[in-house]
Amino acid sequence: MVRRAATEALGTAFLLMAVVGSGIMGERLAGGNVAIALLANAVATGAALVALILAFGSISGAHFNPAVTLADAMQSGITWREVPVYMVAQLIGAFGGVAAAHLMFGLPLFFASHHMRSGGAQLWSEFIATFGLLSVIWGCSRARSSAVPFAVGAYITAAYWFTASTSFANPAVTIARAFSDSFAGIRPSDVGGFVLAQAAGATAGALAFSWLVPLPRDAVLGPD
Repeated sequence: MVRRAATEALGTAFLLMAVVGSGIMGERLAGGNVAIALLANAVATGAALVALILAFGSISGAHFNPAVTLADAMQSGITWREVPVYMVAQLIGAFGGVAAAHLMFGLPLFFASHHMRSGGAQLWSEFIATFGLLSVIWGCSRARSSAVPFAVGAYITAAYWFTASTSFANPAVTIARAFSDSFAGIRPSDVGGFVLAQAAGATAGALAFSWLVPLPRDAVLGPD
């Protein structure tokens, strides 16, 4: 359990380094072109997810996301008593990743974001983004588990572009990004709505695929 928790913390930290670091780098090099900055952010995040899931999937399942952890527990992939351990590790890793990214670019460890992401369209986008993420994970894990890392990376890269919210789809990522006043940030006051929408999307996605393609109780979500 200690190794699995450490893996979740480390993997989530590198995920946030990819998200925040590529956002800062993209913004600095894009010369004010927001589309180029978003493209850099999306490609870096998707590529990092593929690498991180391949590297850590066999240890912890490579959730790096409380929504995925909850969905896994709903299907008995992990026990409910393990859920808080995973979530705490993911949050610690998320904040560690933000701090590491800021240090790499000479910024304060943490500073509150002023990037407004509010309104019904943003919340609906987060519901769709998280529902889609869980659908990709569940669908691939049932048919071809070795494809999960590539499918998740591809989906997140695409969802950066087809959702109005740029597809956070991860409560730990959302909370930590509130403390980065960068291209990847989100205002602290907008975090609660995002997390609720993500929880609803994850639950709906897990329930939908539990009905569409049921698995035995001992089946494990993710590329173990």
